[in-house]
Amino acid sequence: MNGQDTEPVNSPDTEEQLRQAMAALAGQFHPAPDAYRTARGEWQRRERRRRLVLTLLVTAVFTLATLAGLWVLNSAPSGSGGIFFDERFPTPSRSAPAAPTGPVSVGVNAPDRPPATLGS
Repeated sequence: MNGQDTEPVNSPDTEEQLRQAMAALAGQFHPAPDAYRTARGEWQRRERRRRLVLTLLVTAVFTLATLAGLWVLNSAPSGSGGIFFDERFPTPSRSAPAAPTGPVSVGVNAPDRPPATLGS
């Protein structure tokens, strides 16, 4: 073989030979009657598994983030007033507010307010 006996790869004859060879191979192939159903079932199982894994992963990340946030909030010193503490704005005391002394009027016509009018 000196290389001169072979025809070029892009000749029309080569394309026809490849077409015939592929047709012969395709003619020998006979798929199983339930091949589509089997392939579809496998695809659906993979899809369900992927969705389940994704759901579990999202749930785990959400739970861990919630627990980490609660841990950070719970581990803050009791006098700091939360996570962000600025000494310019002191936190109010956590005790109950002082009860008012003397009589308290509640209502629309309290003695310290003028009576309500509809026009103004």
